[in-house]
Amino acid sequence: MKLLTVNEPAPFAVEQADGGSPFFITCDHAGRRLPQKLGRLGLPEAEFDRHIAWDIGASEVAHRLGRALDAFTIHQIYSRLAIDANRDPSVESSIATVSEATEIPGNRGLSGEERLARAREIFWPYHDRIAAELDRRAGPKGATVLIAVHSFTPVFKGFVRPWHAGVLYNRDPRLALILKHLLEAEGGLVVGDNEPYAVGDLTDYTIPVHGEKRGLPHVEIEIRQDLIAEAAGQEIWASRLARLLPEAYRRLNLAAA
Repeated sequence: MKLLTVNEPAPFAVEQADGGSPFFITCDHAGRRLPQKLGRLGLPEAEFDRHIAWDIGASEVAHRLGRALDAFTIHQIYSRLAIDANRDPSVESSIATVSEATEIPGNRGLSGEERLARAREIFWPYHDRIAAELDRRAGPKGATVLIAVHSFTPVFKGFVRPWHAGVLYNRDPRLALILKHLLEAEGGLVVGDNEPYAVGDLTDYTIPVHGEKRGLPHVEIEIRQDLIAEAAGQEIWASRLARLLPEAYRRLNLAAA
């Protein structure tokens, strides 16, 4: 079964392919495109403007941040409703049948081959490109610092989330906690410690596989979507992170010396 047609774009877009920075930026939920063969998954078009389809504002922040740091940046352009690029395809919930309280009719009752096609043509090319670039950068050239950029909805299932941003991690909290301290020192920011999500092997892929397994310094950054829905907010957060991430990495290296 072939999912993507010849006139559809590849599942990822790369910026600063030869960037000289140690920082390496991923945006797993950058886009809201669906393969033509999936139609609209039985959903009205307005649902694709919501957080269930993509991480609102995250791609623009990643783009600006990558440009400011001269960092390799990769965006997954297909919607998380086709397949979640930050969840192992072997996990049932990698293709959501319900997102928040919204039923996804086109994701119900999929055959094994239909699930396999989404993983083969959307999930794996994206992660294979990440792995290939990390392989290329390994060795004497120096360290790579993995930064996964995400965003979160201000209200989820009726709960008003108080955080402006969150730093996420799993087994290695070092860079995340340094960045949390620096963000809080900016003043006026409520920063979540593994909030509004925590990284785990069953719920995440990019940090556990490309960060932890390779022993790379890493952090997943979540920014509240109302703060980055427009260009002005995207520039504020990208500029802030472009200033703080190098300092966080410097402090991490000092602590390890």
